[in-house]
Amino acid sequence: MNDCLVGWASAHRPSTYRARWAEAHPTRFQAAWWFALLLLLPCAARAQTQRLELESPAFAPERIHVAVYLPPGYADSTGRYPVLYANDGQDMQAVGLQPTLTTLYDEHAIEPVIVVAIDMLQDRASGYGLSDRQRGQSVVGKSRIGAIGLRAADYSSWVATALVPYIDAHYRTRADARQRTVMGWSLGALNAFNLGWEYPDVFGQVGAMSPSFWLAGDRSDAATVQRTRLAQAMVDRGPRREGLKFWFAAGTVEETNDRDHDGVIDVIDDLQDLVDGYRGEGVKHGGLRQLGYATTAPDADVTVFLLPGGHHQQASWAKMLPVFLRWAFPPRR
Repeated sequence: MNDCLVGWASAHRPSTYRARWAEAHPTRFQAAWWFALLLLLPCAARAQTQRLELESPAFAPERIHVAVYLPPGYADSTGRYPVLYANDGQDMQAVGLQPTLTTLYDEHAIEPVIVVAIDMLQDRASGYGLSDRQRGQSVVGKSRIGAIGLRAADYSSWVATALVPYIDAHYRTRADARQRTVMGWSLGALNAFNLGWEYPDVFGQVGAMSPSFWLAGDRSDAATVQRTRLAQAMVDRGPRREGLKFWFAAGTVEETNDRDHDGVIDVIDDLQDLVDGYRGEGVKHGGLRQLGYATTAPDADVTVFLLPGGHHQQASWAKMLPVFLRWAFPPRR
């Protein structure tokens, strides 16, 4: 039962006394129900949220917290909906998910969508990262704060093979990869890319804001980082994932770092190299474009959005969010 109706249902269950009172006072009974209807109308007009605690044997005894945002009218319809899976679910209030959805629904700018927001694990840097699905292993990178993605294989597998089936079984979804999108920012964006890339049979679209494509296997020096970036190497190995589409975003002032001194900050440089390929110091990595993904056509497979003045923070991701949602869920014709 949705949040708005829980309190009403528990406080206003039918009883013999109420039935007799209604027979004796029909006018007042009708007025009471009209009043109840007026109270419930605002609930029906906005999205409802259901909160879950789910188990994952790999992360026991930690339970994974998930919020399911249902679109307006879900309870009164029989239709099925596309689904957006979002990493860093604990940030949804900070990035304004619900008011953004409300505005876009009011403008008829997107079709109704179920949003499944997954709170980060206690060890965020361990769960959010890259993996090799075929080998069942995490692809661990190095950073200034230590290893990144030690449990990425476990987390990605849980999302794709446990959470998605659970949501399909308990909600009216369109249970098809082309109707599922996965989204994240920063390390959560890195993992969102991984989920799409390693599980194209589960997810058809990826939204990655300020993605951590800087993650490398060797951080000995700046040139080595350029050569050993992990996501770029994954794309280089291919093959193309048929049907998979990408929406990337970065802020123009997220940082000042420019490890290759080309005048482009690293977050944008890393993204460009993943999309367009990279050559340097004896290394050649093909990008999405070299795999055949369209990057310039109106219906391109890959879209890159740069937010002027955007920083690496929630306020900037909040500005990226409506642009992404318009791309991912345009109104159905």
